[in-house]
Amino acid sequence: MANSWPVRHFSQSNPKGPGQGDVPALLRRVADSIQELGPVVVQDLVMHEEITEDGPWVSLTIYFHPSEDPSDRGAGS
Repeated sequence: MANSWPVRHFSQSNPKGPGQGDVPALLRRVADSIQELGPVVVQDLVMHEEITEDGPWVSLTIYFHPSEDPSDRGAGS
């Protein structure tokens, strides 16, 4: 049997309305959220785009797991 471990995830988007499609703002928001998690290793980021009456609405799903090494804070490996 292969080694396995749980992977946690969360999704985040900009608030609906003006600026909902602002990818740089979303990336800053997600970076802040990852930093708040503490030492984690990010496994994957998946961007989604929904078309709404207000235009594109982007979101990111972040897959991560806790790091045993505090120097890994938010770093992918």
